[in-house]
Amino acid sequence: MGHDVRSPRGPQGDAARRNAPRCIALVGPFQSGKTTLLEAILARTGAIPRAGSVDAGTSTGDASAEARRHKMGVSLTSAATTFMGDSYTFIDCPGSVEFAHDMRAALPAVDAAVVVCEADERKLPQLQLILRELEDLGIPRFLFLNKIDRANKRIRETLDTLQPASRIPLVLRQIPIWSGEQIAGFVDLALERAFVYREHKASEVIALDGGDLAREKEARFSMLEKLADHDDALMEQLLDDIIPPSDLVFDDLARELRDGLICPVLLGSALRENGVLRLLKALRHEAPGVAETAKRLGVPSGNDALAYVIKTTHLQHGGKLSLARVLSGYLDDGATLQSAAGESGRVSGILAVGGGHDSKRPSAEAGDTVALGKLDHIRTGDTLSSGKAVPAALAQVVPAAPVLSLALAAADRKDDVKLGQALQRLSEEDPSLSVVNNIKTHDVVLWGQGEMHLRVALERLQERFGVHVKSQPPVIGYQETIRAPVVQRGRHKKQSGGHGQFGDVVLEVRPLPRGEGFAFQDKVVGGAVPRNYIPAVQEGVVDGLLRGPLGFPVIDVQVTLTDGSFHTVDSSDQAFRTAARIGVNEALPQCQPVLLEPIHVVEIVCPNEATAKVNAILSGRRGQILGFDTRDNWPGWDTVRAMLPEAEIGDLIVELRSATAGAGSFTRSYDHMAEVTGRAADQIIAAHRVAA
Repeated sequence: MGHDVRSPRGPQGDAARRNAPRCIALVGPFQSGKTTLLEAILARTGAIPRAGSVDAGTSTGDASAEARRHKMGVSLTSAATTFMGDSYTFIDCPGSVEFAHDMRAALPAVDAAVVVCEADERKLPQLQLILRELEDLGIPRFLFLNKIDRANKRIRETLDTLQPASRIPLVLRQIPIWSGEQIAGFVDLALERAFVYREHKASEVIALDGGDLAREKEARFSMLEKLADHDDALMEQLLDDIIPPSDLVFDDLARELRDGLICPVLLGSALRENGVLRLLKALRHEAPGVAETAKRLGVPSGNDALAYVIKTTHLQHGGKLSLARVLSGYLDDGATLQSAAGESGRVSGILAVGGGHDSKRPSAEAGDTVALGKLDHIRTGDTLSSGKAVPAALAQVVPAAPVLSLALAAADRKDDVKLGQALQRLSEEDPSLSVVNNIKTHDVVLWGQGEMHLRVALERLQERFGVHVKSQPPVIGYQETIRAPVVQRGRHKKQSGGHGQFGDVVLEVRPLPRGEGFAFQDKVVGGAVPRNYIPAVQEGVVDGLLRGPLGFPVIDVQVTLTDGSFHTVDSSDQAFRTAARIGVNEALPQCQPVLLEPIHVVEIVCPNEATAKVNAILSGRRGQILGFDTRDNWPGWDTVRAMLPEAEIGDLIVELRSATAGAGSFTRSYDHMAEVTGRAADQIIAAHRVAA
């Protein structure tokens, strides 16, 4: 599945497990250090000999060719390890908003999330997007303040900067120990112990005294005050200057984390493996397990195995794998599973995440995250049950609206069918990709979440599925209409031996109000055109409107057949169809043709400090701004609405993301066709003629 499994070292089996296996998501803004943290965790727990490097392409996470080529996460990866006898699967989620669907699909099944971020105000909007996902799903979360060795401001200032991104309090669990201008270690406020960092080694405990002791007392009291907001007994102890017992403090930290009342903040440097063990211990003692996750999701009680599909992958030579979290019961290899959508399949192989022949297992139990083989009709986000009854869906994961598209064609026409199959598999792996067959333009259009998202999709088409494609921007749905009426005769006469061809019609061509489409009327009297030829005349009119004098389909036109003539021998359906087409083609240039372009209503969401930039972008793209307002339930965000020509929407997302630190996005819906005149129309017509 693109998941690199390293067999964890240490005791195996139920006897050595203190808790059921946990599943933890690593999430955070782009380039915040999630994959580096995963490497540090695996190295510290002995799952790998030493941490790999993202830059060198040797990391366990981001192991795909595309990830290494672009040096960024483009798909979730997972790895398993053990720590102090407990089993863990870590899901490393892409940080780019373009690949966020993998994170959204995985989150419902995890027990907790570690939000990896840094003290960078520019990434605050991205951090808010991620925290909102976790908040809406009710997932407990720690914040790991990474790259602490590069910090250039006080921790309280950093916390004040980050707090607006979270709807619940960010609670400091640790404060840094400074050595000059560098952070040399930390004080754990719950343990009341001080630690000095040692690169790639466990931190060393040191005595807590002097100024660090005073800072610790103040910071610890602040932490306890926040905990006491939800614990009356603790509040009374603080008011009475009673030092609360350590057990109470740790119980409160665990309970308030699980109830979504606080987000604990821990410090560290993933690259130097600093702070990793304290993070693991916090996960071990405070993060909920699969029982609480099942309760959050509403998993029914019973003996049936119930699982949730986190990710679907089609291997180049190994068939289909479904990465799934078992939420209850026991799942045996060969079991038949049903989805909430009514699909069923028989498990053909249970593998530890990442797979490999030596990682095959006979069964999985509640808490395990495993890859299930050959579930051909099962999709990402499905709820699976081993029971006979169709299970209820535990989560609904809806892909974000697509924002960028490419028209595709197989480089070799013989690969057309292969391309269709490959696109189907790609969109099954990543439902935020979608494929649309445009009937009007005959284009196969691939829609995605941004420039890199589509680029990676094209690379996968070639490298994994062996399909070389040509791509270009999709054809814009330009049309044309007329401004003035005209009456025109269309005549087709041909004599070539034997029966000839004869058709003669008089057509009145006139404009209709915008949006009326096409209308045909027959007002012939006296049998000038026999009734049996009238349908052929209408077909010929439609033929003539397919391409107007400007080069585009003609709309909002009424054509009336008023007169004509026929020949008893040479007239035919085909002759009258040809005559009608000739009549329309000769009439339209006289009707003052005008170019039309599709106009869409675009709704943009963005941080409010970027609203002025967004308005300028829209104005520069011939947009008509309809207004803006604060975004509902999103402090610090605005919603901007505008009318925008379809031709100006093509690469809008690229400029929009640049102006909003990668966080802005938009939805669009067709509204109407509008006239294009002057230089803009001339350029469109000229470009279309060159392309034709």
